[in-house]
Amino acid sequence: MADLNVVGARPRARMSCDGRAPFGRAGGLLQVEQLSAGYGDAVVLHEVSLNLGEGQTLALLGRNGVGKTTFMDTLAGATRQHGGRITLGGVALHMLPSHARAAAGIGWVPQERNIFKSLTVHENLTAVARPGAWTPARAYELFPRLAERQGNLGTQLSGGEQQMLAVARALVLNPRLLLLDEPLEGLAPIIVEELLRAIARITREEGLSAIIVEQHPQAILAISDRAVVLDHGTVVHASDAETLRQQPELLDRLLGVSRH
Repeated sequence: MADLNVVGARPRARMSCDGRAPFGRAGGLLQVEQLSAGYGDAVVLHEVSLNLGEGQTLALLGRNGVGKTTFMDTLAGATRQHGGRITLGGVALHMLPSHARAAAGIGWVPQERNIFKSLTVHENLTAVARPGAWTPARAYELFPRLAERQGNLGTQLSGGEQQMLAVARALVLNPRLLLLDEPLEGLAPIIVEELLRAIARITREEGLSAIIVEQHPQAILAISDRAVVLDHGTVVHASDAETLRQQPELLDRLLGVSRH
């Protein structure tokens, strides 16, 4: 995949490269401390620690099955937490049930998308919208395809349009932190480029903090501030995103993939 040309990119934050605990700006938005979590009695994440500052984007990378989705699910409250703390803007997120985390500032787009397929596009957005800058009208401006299909049911949308709707639904919650779990998976190249441009606008121009899990590392690193690589449920690499993007050999070793 060709790299995305990002206009007006923010200066990237300096961070630790010790492979253990990457730190964002002091008093950052998200603080994860010694997080252990999984499904039932199975522990997938082992003492993961990281911070993310206001307005920063984190690329969360790793091979399949290393704990990336578990990390995102844990932030959203969809796993069993075995230890550690999660705070978002000073709120103890780990103390909240999953349904309360959207109100606390989490906007989650899981791999399954979780749109209401029996509702129209417009109903999907208005059913969950919360007061704030992101309205259904702004979502339509970001995704013109959705504006053209406001009256279509979720079942009548293509895979790419469903993904756009899933992102738009998260935005109209007006979150403080957007979680995108493999937003480009299985999509046609033209839709991938459209979504990348939209994500870059959301994060770069609008300044919304985000964590993005993706199997296209070069594309996501190009629009991220920081990068963390997981392996077997632990942090094995943490660095500035651009630094990692410029080291394809290191990416190959960490991810076991060829350069995109």
